[in-house]
Amino acid sequence: MTEASSTPAASGRRPSQRTPSGPVRTAEQIVEIVSDSGEGAQKAGQSFAAICAQMGNGIWTVEIIPAEIKPPARSRAGASGIRVRFGSDRVTNMGDSADLVVAFNEQVLYGRISQDVYDEGLVILLENKWATDRREVVRREYAEALEDFDRRGYNVIGVPMEEECLKLTPTPRLGKNMFVLGMLSAIYTRDIDLALNEISRVFARKGPKVVELNQRLIRAGYDYAKENIDLSFEVLSAPREGKQVVMNGNQAAGLGVMASGMEMVAMYPITPATSISHYLAGVFPGVGGCVHQAEDEISAIGFAIGASYAGKTACTVTSGPGLALKTEFIGLAVMAEIPLVIILVQRGGPSTGLPTKVEQGELMPAIFGSPGDDPKIVFAPATIEECFHFVITARKLAETFRTPVVLLTDANLATGMQPFPRPEVKEEWLAPPIDQSPWDPEVPPYDWDEESGISPRPIPGQRGGEYVLTGLAHTRGGKVAYDPESNQTGCEMRSRKLAALRRTLKPPEVSGDPEGDLLIVGWGSTLGAIDEAVVRARSEGLRVASIHLRFLSPLEPGLDDIFARFTKVLVVEINYSDPHNAPYIDENTRRFSQLAKLIRIRTRYDVDCWSNVHGQPLSPGLVYGEIVRQIGALKGAER
Repeated sequence: MTEASSTPAASGRRPSQRTPSGPVRTAEQIVEIVSDSGEGAQKAGQSFAAICAQMGNGIWTVEIIPAEIKPPARSRAGASGIRVRFGSDRVTNMGDSADLVVAFNEQVLYGRISQDVYDEGLVILLENKWATDRREVVRREYAEALEDFDRRGYNVIGVPMEEECLKLTPTPRLGKNMFVLGMLSAIYTRDIDLALNEISRVFARKGPKVVELNQRLIRAGYDYAKENIDLSFEVLSAPREGKQVVMNGNQAAGLGVMASGMEMVAMYPITPATSISHYLAGVFPGVGGCVHQAEDEISAIGFAIGASYAGKTACTVTSGPGLALKTEFIGLAVMAEIPLVIILVQRGGPSTGLPTKVEQGELMPAIFGSPGDDPKIVFAPATIEECFHFVITARKLAETFRTPVVLLTDANLATGMQPFPRPEVKEEWLAPPIDQSPWDPEVPPYDWDEESGISPRPIPGQRGGEYVLTGLAHTRGGKVAYDPESNQTGCEMRSRKLAALRRTLKPPEVSGDPEGDLLIVGWGSTLGAIDEAVVRARSEGLRVASIHLRFLSPLEPGLDDIFARFTKVLVVEINYSDPHNAPYIDENTRRFSQLAKLIRIRTRYDVDCWSNVHGQPLSPGLVYGEIVRQIGALKGAER
């Protein structure tokens, strides 16, 4: 986490212009650093993004992570790295095609080319040591790649990165990333002192010698670019009031845990959720918190439920496969009505699936994925700032409604960095002290209110509030019961809590005109790409608008009224749905995407869907293209 200066951030490209004898001024740039795994590309990119944010630019980062822990060197499938989009205004998504790429070898570039993120005109700063490699096959691959890149319209600039780093360190593989950071700082007119200070912060725990070496490598890269690379850009920023912080979604969620007053997080490591525990392990003890790494996913949620039962609501963190293992204990928390916060960081599936890639495939499992009827609250942040605030809300909801609350993020939010206003801690965020005053023995432990289903909760230690806690069907008094009336009443009361919560929710806001040809519906991390695509389409006269849902169980109210004002409603999300024109697919066999399916169930409205499972965040260009296609089809049908 880095604190940024008081200026905003960027979306939308604008024409570049060169100032007299100075750098090219541009509204934004998209830069990638791509390497073999373990070469530090992500650390360099994260530091570069932090520097840009401190200079007042908006940023958004996307980590490029191979599925294998240690893939073979120079392999196309093993591309590792980071994308940094930064600009003059607020940046909310990864953008479309990159402007400049720094590559540690030519083969990893093909891993990105296959994902269609590069266009003609791309500038590539490419490590050129491979041209003289002792292996003939490597020399041939390098030469063939250069010819191919030229045919594709890429502009390749060979850079002797390793050769330059050898002047400062005998292990250049561990220093090239800092050399690259220096080059990018020069090319984009970044403040070199900010870069040096950032690295001093990043490597502070490794001692002054490590800090000094990395700072020398940055200076070397900076000087090399100034002298040898004829590229110079300036991305300006506009002033904004108030301090900013820069962090990724997992850090924001961890910070939210502390700001909420929760004192315990139990988890078993799982990509892409693990870094929440890494972050908390370094800072949580300082505020009296505890991170418990359990022996498995089941133990982790059991530990958290035990802590919550004792009076202090706890949190457990996981991803899709971990959620599957936790389902029985989630059912226990629902039945016993124990508050619990579950942070679920989605990734590609099923099974091990795409563990390092983004997907929104765990919406239905989060809502329905437990045996029996287990109503729970599920909601999803759409920005990194919301990853912070929603954790605080999750604890309050869990305690108010005596139920598990699932906070549904994804790999795009988890690893993406973005500035947002520095939170000012408020006392009402924090969990109240545990009530140990005597319990009225006339009040049963499940004294359900007939309208809301909510009941007051006795805490262990409250004299007179002792009761049997069980996962079995029970009466208001907590006694095990198998009679029809008790089970029916319990199910009704647990379900009624969601209805009561829904009564407090507001309809989602429509972005754009309140009526038109096409309404886009999204949720989670797709917000930025959808908004940018809709703004572009509207600027071209297309009658399109969007809404973005946060609450998914219960679903936000007012959808029917909003939908009725548009000719077509299209749900856009990152999970699987059958294409209309696929073999054997018709209105009876087509599988809809998950939010589309949920909306159709809840509203009985005939919404359509467009989705993909590319393992990549949605780009605004893809969404814009679908908007144009959908409206074109509507106009064609009218004719």
